[in-house]
Amino acid sequence: MGSEDVLRGASALASYNVVLQVAFRFLTFFLNAFTLRFVSKELIGVVNVRLMLLYSTLVFLSREAFRRACLSDGGAESNWRQNINLLWLTFPLGCAWAVLLVGVWAFVLQAPDPQTIPNYLPAVCLFCWAALQELLAEPLWVLAHTHMLVQLKVIAESLAMVAKCVVTMVMVVFAPMWGLYIFAAAQCVYSGFLVLCYVVYFTRFLGSPEADKKGFPLQSITETLPRRTHGESVFNWKLARLTWSFFKQSFLKQILTEGERYVMTFLNVLNFGDQGVYDIINNLGSMVARFLFLPIEESFYVFFTKVLERGRSVHQQKREEVAMAADVLECLLKLVLVIGLIITVFGQAYAHLALDIYGGDLLSSGAGPSLLRYYSSYVLLLAVNGVTECFTFALMSNEEVDRYNFVMLGLSVCFLLLSYWLTGLFGGVGFIMANCCNMSLRIAHSLAFMHGYFSSSEYTPLTGLRPHPALLVSLALSYTITTVSESVFCCDGGWLLRLAHIAVGGACLLGVIATVFVTETRLVGFIKSQLLPRYSKKHT
Repeated sequence: MGSEDVLRGASALASYNVVLQVAFRFLTFFLNAFTLRFVSKELIGVVNVRLMLLYSTLVFLSREAFRRACLSDGGAESNWRQNINLLWLTFPLGCAWAVLLVGVWAFVLQAPDPQTIPNYLPAVCLFCWAALQELLAEPLWVLAHTHMLVQLKVIAESLAMVAKCVVTMVMVVFAPMWGLYIFAAAQCVYSGFLVLCYVVYFTRFLGSPEADKKGFPLQSITETLPRRTHGESVFNWKLARLTWSFFKQSFLKQILTEGERYVMTFLNVLNFGDQGVYDIINNLGSMVARFLFLPIEESFYVFFTKVLERGRSVHQQKREEVAMAADVLECLLKLVLVIGLIITVFGQAYAHLALDIYGGDLLSSGAGPSLLRYYSSYVLLLAVNGVTECFTFALMSNEEVDRYNFVMLGLSVCFLLLSYWLTGLFGGVGFIMANCCNMSLRIAHSLAFMHGYFSSSEYTPLTGLRPHPALLVSLALSYTITTVSESVFCCDGGWLLRLAHIAVGGACLLGVIATVFVTETRLVGFIKSQLLPRYSKKHT
């Protein structure tokens, strides 16, 4: 597969992932808005913070290192038998983590009041079971991702999410007394549908003329099971060592990614009700970051690992591929920077209105609007960090990954201490402040790596972090106008004034977008040629 093909595949994957994440976030958005009318905020706090943290911890620690290592070794010359054997280690590793985490969640952490939130222990076990189910699809997920089967992920995860939403909504309406069982059952349905979709697809795909045409390395679904091959080792031990390096890093990255939930869960700095409100606002504030930035990071990580060789300097790579990677990196940095700046500016004047529409006084009163305003500023750092770490992790050698683990360890400790201290001073806003500090340090490390990598070449992709002065002026004007609009029109004067406030923001946003089209022509060309699904489909 040539570099242009890889770029088109990664772009198509990013486009499909964006569509998928948009659908996910909107489904979750409306599901939360719906369930807020039927369950207490304390129950939402237990499910969305305590139990979903258990689920994400188990899944992430069991598979993330294997994913990154095997995606780095997914070329045509790869020994897929050894890779699949390695990937199946995710399940026994997940079982080991499940035993440990059930013990912690059930017997170490403070359980919610059984009178108000019953069935906590069975829910813990069911969420672990759902996580283990999802791990069964890991070899198939890596195969699909490596070979750019972009539509499979969209279909599988969409069907699974729809099934989860249907189960949750039906049970919340007709059996609200089941409490935690509702959300545990829905999570099991989600992971079960996910595995089923992958198994059904590969059962039909492997051995078909389409698979033969693509040169797929496997012929039947049974070849995705672990087995020993005569004359060679069970695993690729070089890849296993890389997996171990990523495993040590993933443990620390999980603490940084879910740090505020760990602090809330283990240090009890907020009660379950406040945790529920914070989590809803956190999900609302991170919608764009999750459905746009994360798919771009995942997809172009694959692109960078296939175009450039890990651990080699810029002069040891092919010149044309370095030029392509530098150009793509510059455009990606400019793209996420522009989006992050827009969210930061407009989030200040529209946080209160968004929460009032979404959850009423439950969210718009108290600290809710301040939380969302701070989070909209944090999104800018999330945006930049996603792309910078995407490139850095794709190019680091094994030794550099190991050294960075010590950096992550220091960041993790500082983050936990800072979160605890700032939360005591500022409440939920302290979590966001601590995240901003840590994200800034992670960005600084990645920028230092990127600058060193390209310093001896003529390429300067970091110029993507310099927005055009005209764009900054338009954003400053938009901030001023929307802030005045909020003080005049929002939010107690009825829907007519609210619509006027929205119209003012829409006009300002159109002005900013027009400025981008005029001043950032390279970025616009990149979006048209690589990220729009229509273009990707036409050229793939």
